[in-house]
Amino acid sequence: MAAPWKKFVVNACRELPVLQSFRRTVWKDSIRGGFVGMVGKTPLIRLEKLSEETGCDITVKVESSNGGGSVKDRAAVFLIKDALERGQLKPGGTVVEGTAGNTGIGLAHICNAMGFKCVIFMPDTQSQEKIDLLRVLGATVYPVPAVPFTDPDNYNHQAKRYAESLENAIWTNQFDNTANLRAHYETTGPEIWEQTAGKIDAVVFATGTGGTLAGVGKYLKEKNPNVRVFLADPQGSVLYNFIKHNKIERTEGSSITEGIGQGRVTDNFKEAPVDDAFAIYDKDAVYMTFRLLHEEGFFVGASSGINVAGAVEAAKKMGPGHIIATCLCDTGQRYYGRLFNREWLKSKGLLDCLPPEYQTTLH
Repeated sequence: MAAPWKKFVVNACRELPVLQSFRRTVWKDSIRGGFVGMVGKTPLIRLEKLSEETGCDITVKVESSNGGGSVKDRAAVFLIKDALERGQLKPGGTVVEGTAGNTGIGLAHICNAMGFKCVIFMPDTQSQEKIDLLRVLGATVYPVPAVPFTDPDNYNHQAKRYAESLENAIWTNQFDNTANLRAHYETTGPEIWEQTAGKIDAVVFATGTGGTLAGVGKYLKEKNPNVRVFLADPQGSVLYNFIKHNKIERTEGSSITEGIGQGRVTDNFKEAPVDDAFAIYDKDAVYMTFRLLHEEGFFVGASSGINVAGAVEAAKKMGPGHIIATCLCDTGQRYYGRLFNREWLKSKGLLDCLPPEYQTTLH
């Protein structure tokens, strides 16, 4: 006699064509090795409603599927791998990084798995959820005032000085260490190519370090020079004007997003083969974030909202019939206290960008 759950799935598949994939698809994978084995090989998912609306296949790499829950796990693995290959880190050593949170979370997981200590310097503007999680993971966390990169007390400079004061310690330097882009050149780019059977037409990413955009872009351009590479840049960043007008000048405003946007051109970004750029403002990023939740079922943060808003802009620019990929960087749980809080959104002037039906789930 068939198990009750099997009967339910069969009956549901008869009723809902979208569930047919449960019957057709066989998950093929091998046993993976430890935490590092949980990084990469993330699913590429077609966003149904946005794809129908644009006439393009809008696809997303769901990077919360990585072991540490974000796209930054990929960089974290390769930053430590690079230090080990260079002989800069010995057993029992300390890994130090300046991060808005997600790279630090990935590093903390890997340090636990490999027996290293982890120290994180981060701007005090980041979500409490990220700070709390880093501490639960055993990292020593120093929230410091958010100041420009040109200030000697910028969190990156403090991380570097701290690492230099210790024996057997490294500053992983995610912004200018090109092991970061190597992570995406060797993993994310090939995955997108394989998952689309080489039919990918464009990729779109917001960027903080530049690693994802540069690594994926370089790999795909080598496979097919006609693949378009687009930057989605938040308000207040200089990169949109750098691509469009070749000048380091911020767009108007400052963004609520965490970990993306820049005031300079990093060494990773310098290698990004960017064809064009879109300026995505917070109201559009927040609207898309909630649309992803209420219409597509994905609980994500505003950086994912910017990515998908950028993908929609790319679809409009290129026209129907194209396959466009971006990523959902992490989950909305890391921003729950702010982004999904009615009073916080109201204080930022963003509540009114959400239709009433999207506001019903705010706390």
